[in-house]
Amino acid sequence: MSEAPDPEVVELATKIFDLARQGDAPTLAAYVDAGVPANLTNDSGDSLVMLAAYHGHADAVRALVERGADTNRTNDRGQTPLAGAVFKGEDEVVRALLAGGADPAAGMPSAVDTARMFGKLDLLQLFGAA
Repeated sequence: MSEAPDPEVVELATKIFDLARQGDAPTLAAYVDAGVPANLTNDSGDSLVMLAAYHGHADAVRALVERGADTNRTNDRGQTPLAGAVFKGEDEVVRALLAGGADPAAGMPSAVDTARMFGKLDLLQLFGAA
């Protein structure tokens, strides 16, 4: 039987996930620099990069990628940060993720599939899939 998580750890993790959603790049970077895993995930498998990307925060995405965050890490539904950014129409985030090594063909649906679904020809060209 596993022990219940420490409430202080849960509170800190919640705060860090909120920082990613809010795009507080300097504070996120400080936490990761202090030892928080760059690939920390929540109970849905959403990484810090996923949350920052989905909420349109390119600077936070860049700060996390610079600290080793995996741009291709999928959540529990098989979605990638790149596909989420395409879905949300966050072109600056898309470019930040691509610069960080994101694979447009990764995930289900992939960023390519998502761009096709929404007729985003400019992104298809950027992904080399047009």
